[in-house]
Amino acid sequence: MARLPLAEENDLEGFPKEMHDGAADEDWATQHVARVFAAHPQFLEQYLTFYYPWHSNVEAAEDAAKLTPRMKELVRLRIAVLNGCVTCQSARLAPETVPEDQATGIWAEDFANNPEYSPAERVAVEFAEKMAVDHHSIGDDDIAVLREHFDEAATLELMMMAGQYIGFGRTLAILQLETVACPIPAS
Repeated sequence: MARLPLAEENDLEGFPKEMHDGAADEDWATQHVARVFAAHPQFLEQYLTFYYPWHSNVEAAEDAAKLTPRMKELVRLRIAVLNGCVTCQSARLAPETVPEDQATGIWAEDFANNPEYSPAERVAVEFAEKMAVDHHSIGDDDIAVLREHFDEAATLELMMMAGQYIGFGRTLAILQLETVACPIPAS
């Protein structure tokens, strides 16, 4: 059961209603996020106004972003597993650049040995994983490895994007939206 009440679908207004009604029928994750955040719709709208452009390198982020949407999606998907957020694991925010086998492959223990991921992608995902699991253990050597692949701006973007994936994913996991949302297939 969700830890905060989900607004009734017919009680939704404004941005949460647009988000909910714009989701595909089978997209229970988006629908439930819209329903729980109906309690604070302005916050959700403003947060997503930042999130999606920066994740996808569109709108205001188009000329400023340093990391590719593919890189960010791989980092997001790895963090989704670490956070235990089924909602985040289910979402595919860059299917045009991350085929399904690579989206799920990022969850494998041996992903770092998979040649389908570039060395820079593997370094970014490994850094984000360390950031999610034990950020206090990150030291100068970890930053030096990042710097072999990323300049200062890209390093900062990676850290900030990983940080917001960690935070939002943990929020959704804590809310337990997936426990009320996983549909039972018709038999």
